[in-house]
Formats: sequence, C-alpha cells, structure tokens
Amino acid sequence: MHPQLTLCAFVSSESLPQSLSWFLSSERFIVHTADSESEFFVFLEEHRQQLDCLILQDDGSLPATINHLYEQGILLPVVIFLKESEAISTFVATNRQSDKENITNGAFSENLHYLFHSAEVQVGISQLPEIANLIGQAIARFLYLSPFCSLSNQSTTVDWSTELTQRNFLMHQQRRLSEKLQERLGYLGVYYKRNPQLFLRHLPSVEKDKFLKNLKSEYCQILLKYFSEDPGLNQKIDCLVDKAFFADISVSKIVEIHMELIDEFSKQLKLEGRNESILLDYRLTLIDIIAHLGEMYRRSIPREF
Repeated sequence: MHPQLTLCAFVSSESLPQSLSWFLSSERFIVHTADSESEFFVFLEEHRQQLDCLILQDDGSLPATINHLYEQGILLPVVIFLKESEAISTFVATNRQSDKENITNGAFSENLHYLFHSAEVQVGISQLPEIANLIGQAIARFLYLSPFCSLSNQSTTVDWSTELTQRNFLMHQQRRLSEKLQERLGYLGVYYKRNPQLFLRHLPSVEKDKFLKNLKSEYCQILLKYFSEDPGLNQKIDCLVDKAFFADISVSKIVEIHMELIDEFSKQLKLEGRNESILLDYRLTLIDIIAHLGEMYRRSIPREF
C-alpha cells in the first residue's frame, strides 16, 4: 500500500473541521484535527517526524502559534485560511487570478505577505473544495524552499541553536516528503507533481540568482567532502539532485557549476603554490551527480508501449 499524507488541522471555525474531513475523506490522507492549542502542540511534538502538512486558520491568534512553532524549530508545508473579510477575500481572489496569469505567462509570483514562511499557501474559505490540490501545491512549494530562506518577522527572539535546528529540520522534511512522493507515485508521478512555476527558468531574476547561489554552495560542500568518510555525503548528494530535479535544472547547468568551482579551487591552489592535478579526481563527483540526476529524468519520462 502506498504511503498516505499525514495532515494536522488547527482551525477556530466550528464548521471547518467537518468540511475538511469531507473534502479529504480518501485513502490519500490521514487527517488529525486539534480542538485546542495545547492538543495541537502535543500532537506536533509526538508526530513531528511524520507530519506532511499543516492546515491553519488566521483568527488573530495565529502569530502566537507560529512563534511557538519557530521556538520548537518546526517548519512544515502549510495551508492557511485567511480572515473572513471583504478586503482579504478581494486579495485572495486577486491573488488567484494573478497566479493563473503567472502560470500562463510561465512566471512565478513569490508570496511577499506570508505569515509562517514564503512557501505557505494562503486561501479563502471559498477555496475549501480545492483543499486537496492546495495541499499538493503547499508541499511542492515547500520542497523548493531554501534552508536559508527568510522567515516571517516573529516577536519571539530565536537563538542561533534553535535556528540551526530549524534549518536542519527543514532539510530533513524536504527529503522525507520527496521520498514519500517517490514511493507513493513513482518517479513518473513525481515528475507530473512538479510545479512549473518553481522551475528555474520561470523564477524572477532575484530568486533565480538566490537559488543558483545556494545550489552552488551545496555542490561546493559535496566537493570538499567527496573523498572523506562523511556518513551524510550520499544524503547531501540526493538532496542536491532532488532540488535540481524539482527546479528542472539541466545537466549542462550542473556541469557549468562544477567547472566554476573547479576553476575557483584551481586559482586557490596556485596561490598556495600547490599542485592542481588533484582536481582531476573530482570528475568522479560530477559523474556521480549527473548519473543520479540523469536517472531521475530518465525514469520520469513517459514510456511508449
């Protein structure tokens, strides 16, 4: 049996939990609804490693809830039902229309007014019938979210150790969700679940530069540790390949990043008066990563029978 997606809903509306259960009543989801804030946090603490997505409602107390999530180092895909007011409803309707236009134009509009993190999906109650697709959208955005992403301005000060825990938890959750989607849907299913809005070629220039900078940084860390006995090296390679796959990065771009780093290493070795021939060994790193990425693309292409 394919794995289900585990959801936790914490909403203030009395009718919303029943409606969520109705629209999510399928073999695809396991839905837990928390009746109180204390129950919500207890459930999170007990199931934080298994949760796939949160469903929250902005009723005025949401900032305090989010601050607590920050303090616990918890970062998950999330769908947020906004306050029911004419202004918000208008914003949501406009935002939805803008998203449709952006998809048509091959562009991606980043959510600049986020409450939890920049990959959240904000909706109105009128969009409740679309909740299954919105959850998929939230997970797709979350898989792209950089570990160095900017978080919402929280009133609670988070120390460095907590922030580091949060970043590590984010990367762990991204990998776990990616693996779950692959196991549930197969590579072909993951391919069709990718969000074209998040493809590198569709991102605004600022976001594109930021993504490539982070990807290059991760690749650099892999190069530096490739011939070491780092037990987490394979996971780092898989994580980088997953991000490249979901962003539709070409193999030639990976080669370009590799050559840029090797050139930088070569210049540094020359400055230190050291032999740069050792850099030839790092061709194995490039072959390794290209093999992983190429296999993902190969297995995701529909076959003709």
